[in-house]
Amino acid sequence: MIDLTYTEKKDTRSGFGDGLTELGRTNPNVIALCADLIGSLKMDQFIKENPERFFQIGIAEANMMGIAAGLTIGGKIPFAGTFAEFATARVYDQIRQSIAYSNKNVKIAASHAGLTLGEDGATHQTLEDIGLMKMLPGMVVINPCDYNQTKAATIAAAEYEGPVYLRFGRPAVPVFTPADQKFEIGKGILMNEGTDVTIVATGHLVWESLVAAAELEKEGISCEVINIHTIKPLDEEIILNSVKKTGKIVTAEEHNILGGLGESVARVLAQKCPTPQAFVAVNDTFGESGTPAELMAKYEIDSKAVIAKVKSLL
Repeated sequence: MIDLTYTEKKDTRSGFGDGLTELGRTNPNVIALCADLIGSLKMDQFIKENPERFFQIGIAEANMMGIAAGLTIGGKIPFAGTFAEFATARVYDQIRQSIAYSNKNVKIAASHAGLTLGEDGATHQTLEDIGLMKMLPGMVVINPCDYNQTKAATIAAAEYEGPVYLRFGRPAVPVFTPADQKFEIGKGILMNEGTDVTIVATGHLVWESLVAAAELEKEGISCEVINIHTIKPLDEEIILNSVKKTGKIVTAEEHNILGGLGESVARVLAQKCPTPQAFVAVNDTFGESGTPAELMAKYEIDSKAVIAKVKSLL
């Protein structure tokens, strides 16, 4: 079992900001664009060090995506940042036509994703973005779990040639992955070995799943926990190897039950290894205003929900 004792909580958006700052120092082609949310995206230090490589577009997200696509033609690597809701649904046509269809090397930096955006409410809490972005041909979809992994994912996204959707969040959450862990796009990470059930989680739900696994272990239930930080391309091998051992799987995500990680996993299992599956996800509804903890409990995407779903399979 992974050590769940920790001394630090940090928001994943700060991982993005620090990763972007490091890229600013090491890669002269990295450019940042923002839709009037510099503080929220933690871009301040990058701008301070590279004022000539930052463009404030204002509340004009569609323009931002078009500008980002254009910058790639000159060899630049643009990171276009805003809230996840406005980085996807508001500008889907521009992303489809100017970035995905054209296979432009744009990195879409999407902060404040999911219910844990909190008090801003349903209009800002995107629960559809993973589904929207994974359906675009050629689009890589990344949803890291903590500060360290988000920083590493940001750097890895710059090194990858092609469009990337990078999803991260607002609240401070435990930092539990190694700072020096290599981030490999499309490669899941085995967080905890187990024999009774597989838990495949992404984003903030990785920590919740580890907490659930620790509680279940006290009851003699052995859970294998896998961190799927890249939803597309999906690491099918690590999932299939695990379910062949455990025979049961729970998928856990801060997203609508329709179109997210759970459905991607279900497709793989249906084709290659039919396995009983339970889903921890928001059940086809919008969110509401509240604290992250309140919302995760009400919409059943916290550690208690993971425990319940595991027991439902057993």
